[in-house]
Amino acid sequence: MALALSEGATGIQVGTPFAYSNESEMNPGLKSEVIRQVLAGTVRVETSFDASPTGYPFKLVQMEGHHLVTDSIEPRHRVCDMGYLRTAYRKDDGSIGWRCGAEPVASYVAKGGKEEDTRNKVCLCNGLMSVVGLGQVRKGVVELPVLTSGDELVRIGRFVKQGQSGYSAADVIDHILG
Repeated sequence: MALALSEGATGIQVGTPFAYSNESEMNPGLKSEVIRQVLAGTVRVETSFDASPTGYPFKLVQMEGHHLVTDSIEPRHRVCDMGYLRTAYRKDDGSIGWRCGAEPVASYVAKGGKEEDTRNKVCLCNGLMSVVGLGQVRKGVVELPVLTSGDELVRIGRFVKQGQSGYSAADVIDHILG
Protein backbone atom coordinates (compact mmCIF):
# COMPACT_ATOMS: atom_id res chain seq x y z
CA MET A 1 0.00 0.00 0.00
CA ALA A 2 2.85 2.38 0.84
CA LEU A 3 4.36 1.92 -2.62
CA ALA A 4 1.00 2.48 -4.32
CA LEU A 5 0.39 5.65 -2.31
CA SER A 6 3.90 6.93 -3.03
CA GLU A 7 3.22 6.43 -6.76
CA GLY A 8 0.10 8.61 -6.55
CA ALA A 9 -2.63 6.04 -5.95
CA THR A 10 -5.49 6.98 -3.66
CA GLY A 11 -6.21 3.41 -2.58
CA ILE A 12 -5.67 -0.27 -3.26
CA GLN A 13 -7.93 -3.23 -3.93
CA VAL A 14 -7.82 -5.92 -1.25
CA GLY A 15 -10.73 -8.31 -1.75
CA THR A 16 -9.05 -11.70 -1.80
CA PRO A 17 -7.58 -11.78 1.75
CA PHE A 18 -10.90 -10.63 3.21
CA ALA A 19 -12.82 -13.26 1.21
CA TYR A 20 -10.96 -16.04 3.04
CA SER A 21 -10.93 -14.46 6.51
CA ASN A 22 -12.87 -15.95 9.41
CA GLU A 23 -15.52 -13.23 9.06
CA SER A 24 -16.25 -14.04 5.42
CA GLU A 25 -19.55 -15.70 4.55
CA MET A 26 -17.85 -18.14 2.16
CA ASN A 27 -18.83 -21.77 2.69
CA PRO A 28 -16.57 -22.76 5.64
CA GLY A 29 -15.58 -26.12 4.13
CA LEU A 30 -14.65 -24.53 0.82
CA LYS A 31 -12.77 -21.71 2.56
CA SER A 32 -10.73 -24.07 4.74
CA GLU A 33 -9.91 -26.29 1.75
CA VAL A 34 -8.65 -23.31 -0.25
CA ILE A 35 -6.49 -22.16 2.69
CA ARG A 36 -5.17 -25.70 3.16
CA GLN A 37 -4.23 -25.92 -0.51
CA VAL A 38 -2.69 -22.43 -0.52
CA LEU A 39 -0.46 -23.52 2.36
CA ALA A 40 0.39 -26.74 0.45
CA GLY A 41 1.10 -24.82 -2.75
CA THR A 42 -1.48 -26.72 -4.81
CA VAL A 43 -3.86 -23.89 -5.69
CA ARG A 44 -3.61 -21.49 -8.61
CA VAL A 45 -5.62 -18.67 -10.15
CA GLU A 46 -6.30 -18.67 -13.88
CA THR A 47 -7.85 -15.90 -15.90
CA SER A 48 -10.74 -17.11 -18.04
CA PHE A 49 -11.87 -14.98 -20.94
CA ASP A 50 -14.66 -17.46 -21.74
CA ALA A 51 -16.50 -18.31 -18.51
CA SER A 52 -18.39 -15.06 -17.94
CA PRO A 53 -21.60 -14.61 -19.94
CA THR A 54 -20.78 -10.88 -20.00
CA GLY A 55 -17.42 -11.42 -21.69
CA TYR A 56 -15.57 -9.85 -18.78
CA PRO A 57 -12.44 -11.81 -17.77
CA PHE A 58 -12.78 -13.70 -14.49
CA LYS A 59 -10.01 -15.04 -12.29
CA LEU A 60 -11.00 -18.59 -11.39
CA VAL A 61 -9.50 -20.68 -8.59
CA GLN A 62 -8.18 -24.09 -9.62
CA MET A 63 -7.47 -26.61 -6.85
CA GLU A 64 -6.06 -30.09 -6.82
CA GLY A 65 -8.66 -32.81 -6.34
CA HIS A 66 -11.56 -30.42 -6.01
CA HIS A 67 -14.46 -30.46 -8.44
CA LEU A 68 -15.34 -26.90 -9.38
CA VAL A 69 -17.83 -25.71 -11.95
CA THR A 70 -15.03 -25.00 -14.43
CA ASP A 71 -14.18 -28.71 -14.46
CA SER A 72 -17.56 -29.49 -15.96
CA ILE A 73 -18.78 -26.48 -17.90
CA GLU A 74 -20.44 -28.44 -20.70
CA PRO A 75 -22.18 -31.19 -18.64
CA ARG A 76 -23.71 -28.56 -16.32
CA HIS A 77 -27.44 -28.05 -16.74
CA ARG A 78 -27.66 -24.70 -18.50
CA VAL A 79 -30.03 -22.28 -16.86
CA CYS A 80 -30.31 -18.55 -16.28
CA ASP A 81 -32.85 -18.26 -13.50
CA MET A 82 -31.38 -15.43 -11.45
CA GLY A 83 -30.62 -13.14 -14.35
CA TYR A 84 -28.23 -10.69 -12.69
CA LEU A 85 -25.79 -10.74 -15.63
CA ARG A 86 -28.24 -10.86 -18.51
CA THR A 87 -27.81 -8.44 -21.38
CA ALA A 88 -30.53 -6.46 -23.06
CA TYR A 89 -31.41 -6.86 -26.73
CA ARG A 90 -34.09 -5.39 -28.97
CA LYS A 91 -36.87 -7.79 -29.92
CA ASP A 92 -38.45 -7.79 -33.38
CA ASP A 93 -41.43 -5.82 -32.02
CA GLY A 94 -39.10 -3.10 -30.70
CA SER A 95 -39.42 -4.04 -27.03
CA ILE A 96 -36.48 -4.98 -24.82
CA GLY A 97 -35.70 -8.62 -24.06
CA TRP A 98 -33.01 -10.26 -21.95
CA ARG A 99 -30.57 -13.06 -22.71
CA CYS A 100 -27.60 -14.73 -21.05
CA GLY A 101 -24.80 -16.72 -22.67
CA ALA A 102 -25.12 -19.29 -19.85
CA GLU A 103 -28.80 -20.05 -20.54
CA PRO A 104 -29.82 -23.00 -22.74
CA VAL A 105 -28.22 -22.55 -26.17
CA ALA A 106 -31.49 -22.88 -28.09
CA SER A 107 -33.10 -20.16 -25.95
CA TYR A 108 -30.16 -17.81 -26.44
CA VAL A 109 -30.13 -18.33 -30.21
CA ALA A 110 -33.93 -17.90 -30.40
CA LYS A 111 -33.40 -14.46 -28.82
CA GLY A 112 -31.05 -13.47 -31.63
CA GLY A 113 -27.80 -14.46 -29.93
CA LYS A 114 -24.97 -16.27 -31.67
CA GLU A 115 -24.36 -19.90 -30.69
CA GLU A 116 -20.60 -19.29 -30.39
CA ASP A 117 -21.33 -16.73 -27.65
CA THR A 118 -22.61 -19.58 -25.44
CA ARG A 119 -19.49 -21.77 -25.58
CA ASN A 120 -17.83 -22.38 -22.20
CA LYS A 121 -20.13 -19.90 -20.45
CA VAL A 122 -20.81 -20.46 -16.77
CA CYS A 123 -23.77 -19.24 -14.75
CA LEU A 124 -21.86 -16.93 -12.44
CA CYS A 125 -25.01 -15.90 -10.58
CA ASN A 126 -25.74 -19.46 -9.42
CA GLY A 127 -22.07 -20.40 -9.03
CA LEU A 128 -21.21 -17.42 -6.85
CA MET A 129 -24.28 -18.01 -4.65
CA SER A 130 -23.06 -21.58 -4.15
CA VAL A 131 -19.73 -20.24 -2.82
CA VAL A 132 -21.58 -18.75 0.15
CA GLY A 133 -23.63 -21.90 0.74
CA LEU A 134 -26.72 -20.80 -1.16
CA GLY A 135 -26.37 -23.06 -4.19
CA GLN A 136 -29.65 -24.06 -5.75
CA VAL A 137 -30.59 -27.73 -5.68
CA ARG A 138 -32.00 -29.25 -8.85
CA LYS A 139 -33.01 -32.93 -8.86
CA GLY A 140 -30.90 -33.51 -5.76
CA VAL A 141 -27.75 -31.91 -7.24
CA VAL A 142 -26.34 -28.76 -5.64
CA GLU A 143 -25.07 -26.08 -8.00
CA LEU A 144 -21.28 -26.19 -8.19
CA PRO A 145 -19.36 -23.18 -6.87
CA VAL A 146 -17.61 -20.71 -9.15
CA LEU A 147 -14.70 -19.62 -7.00
CA THR A 148 -13.10 -16.35 -8.07
CA SER A 149 -10.08 -14.70 -6.46
CA GLY A 150 -7.31 -12.31 -7.31
CA ASP A 151 -3.77 -13.39 -8.11
CA GLU A 152 -2.82 -12.68 -4.48
CA LEU A 153 -4.72 -15.80 -3.38
CA VAL A 154 -1.50 -17.81 -3.44
CA ARG A 155 -0.07 -15.43 -0.79
CA ILE A 156 -2.86 -15.51 1.83
CA GLY A 157 -0.85 -18.04 3.83
CA ARG A 158 1.09 -15.08 5.28
CA PHE A 159 -1.98 -14.25 7.39
CA VAL A 160 -2.27 -17.73 8.93
CA LYS A 161 -0.40 -17.92 12.23
CA GLN A 162 1.46 -21.10 13.14
CA GLY A 163 -0.86 -23.72 14.59
CA GLN A 164 -3.99 -22.08 13.16
CA SER A 165 -6.01 -22.91 10.09
CA GLY A 166 -7.47 -19.48 9.40
CA TYR A 167 -7.09 -15.79 10.08
CA SER A 168 -9.19 -12.73 10.87
CA ALA A 169 -10.01 -9.60 8.92
CA ALA A 170 -8.10 -7.74 11.64
CA ASP A 171 -4.97 -9.72 10.66
CA VAL A 172 -5.36 -8.44 7.11
CA ILE A 173 -5.86 -4.85 8.27
CA ASP A 174 -2.83 -5.09 10.56
CA HIS A 175 -0.75 -6.31 7.62
CA ILE A 176 -1.97 -3.53 5.34
CA LEU A 177 -1.31 -0.81 7.90
CA GLY A 178 2.09 -2.29 8.75
